[in-house]
Amino acid sequence: MTVQPHEAIAAVLRDVEAVVFDTDGVITDSARVHAAAWKTAFDTLLTEHPPEGSGQRRPFSIGDDYVRYVDGKSRLDGASAFLVSRGLDPTDAAVRAVAEHKERLFTERLREDGIDAYPGTVRLVRALRRAGVPCAAASASRHARELLTRAGVLGLFDVLVDGGEAARLGLAGKPRPDLFLEAARRLGVPAGRCAVVEDALAGVEAGRRGGFGLVVGVDRAHAPDSGARLLEHGADIVVPDLAELLREGVPR
Repeated sequence: MTVQPHEAIAAVLRDVEAVVFDTDGVITDSARVHAAAWKTAFDTLLTEHPPEGSGQRRPFSIGDDYVRYVDGKSRLDGASAFLVSRGLDPTDAAVRAVAEHKERLFTERLREDGIDAYPGTVRLVRALRRAGVPCAAASASRHARELLTRAGVLGLFDVLVDGGEAARLGLAGKPRPDLFLEAARRLGVPAGRCAVVEDALAGVEAGRRGGFGLVVGVDRAHAPDSGARLLEHGADIVVPDLAELLREGVPR
């Protein structure tokens, strides 16, 4: 019988005492569903209320607009940022209308298609738990608990801070570090001895602003400049998949 080795954490995480993981795009493959819902909602808005100037009327781009204005932020912050980028007035009514449209679309697609966890992330979290390193999940989304439950990974995390908790506590959205700092506080580990794992530009910037000891960027976009942009916004290292942070350990 072949003896299977344990997977152990790589040296870059060796001195980390806790890890805070973003949810969408890091733990679960839900960022694509968020992005598709935002595209439909924003394209509908641009058609019904076209901005002045033909260049401002171009369709919402998942590769550019989503990454630049929306990814990692709360729904209202993301909606407002995109409206401003196209020269539209981000009134409270306009922001809430497009955010609520996106929310309906996202909920429908989530319940129709389901969500999976990234295998590399699950392997890393399990290796961290074997090493006695506590892990938290953090997300600006109010759907985080449902997403993690549907993906079958909620029980892997010692702490969850989601959009509902952020609203209850009045935590500022990314790129402010409040969400991650609250997760670290609940884990009982100072930020300087924690790692943050993020795929969004706003998220790695939040990790850097929060003084976290290590900020890991996950490059899910695989675009020519996406890894460089994560580094520019505050990531210490960038990996295409979190399985890159594992090494083969001793046999079982």
